Amino acid sequence: MHDPRLTPARPDLAAKYLEGKVEAARFVTGEEFEVTDAIAPVRREPFSGAMLETQALKGERVTIYDHNDEGWAWGQLNGDGYVGWIPERALSKPGAAPTHKITAIRTFAFQAPTIKIPPSDTLLMGTRIAVVREDRDFAITPDNSHLPLQHVGALDHFENDFVAVAERFVGTPYLWGGKSSLGIDCSGLVQVALNAAGTGCPRDSDMQESGLGRALSAAEMQKLQRGDLIFWKGHVAIVRDARTIVHANAHHMATAIEDTKAAIARIAAAGSVVTGIKRLD
Repeated sequence: MHDPRLTPARPDLAAKYLEGKVEAARFVTGEEFEVTDAIAPVRREPFSGAMLETQALKGERVTIYDHNDEGWAWGQLNGDGYVGWIPERALSKPGAAPTHKITAIRTFAFQAPTIKIPPSDTLLMGTRIAVVREDRDFAITPDNSHLPLQHVGALDHFENDFVAVAERFVGTPYLWGGKSSLGIDCSGLVQVALNAAGTGCPRDSDMQESGLGRALSAAEMQKLQRGDLIFWKGHVAIVRDARTIVHANAHHMATAIEDTKAAIARIAAAGSVVTGIKRLD
């Protein structure tokens, strides 16, 4: 059974690489594009009111298999493999290969080497950029965006503690399908934090539960460690220490630090119990 979230296949059309694996009226090779908006929605259906499945950041590459007449493109993100509809206005033909990424939870872009002018854009953690040169305190991209050097790192720069990355998002508004400091959901927080630390991570919490780490034994569950992941149906939280977790959640409508036992009891009272605890070792 193919997961539709990760499988670019519909009854009328599918990716060429799926030929012989799925049924479709026709198979197409697809064309690679680059996300040019700071952040672009990836929606379940091709209209602005459709469910937000996830988001794509500026610099991400996406393989597009179909376009409609209303300005939407259907394809698959090259990073985590998610499939959905993206506004065509947020895409362009691929530009220069990225050399760096944004390491701050968000930063501003300026059109000159000064922070005293209005910013031209806001870029988010994980955004991949091409840096053509440095000028004093700024990294400069091909479109002449000047980004503070303190907020830019090489592609092979990784954080030592993904939990510390997640903690930086405390207070970020909760957004279903979000994966940035402008709005984030529970699995988006895990994915962004782990990616910042150099660990690949699937997008949704059920994928994370099945694909990350190892399940803890009953004895190990009594001594949770920083970085353990606690899963419920449709939710995930990151263990900070023996007492607390950090998670993006709709109860607080924000990323929050919460007492672990209190959170488990609160969520159980709402009808959901812990389905697993995983350790990334």
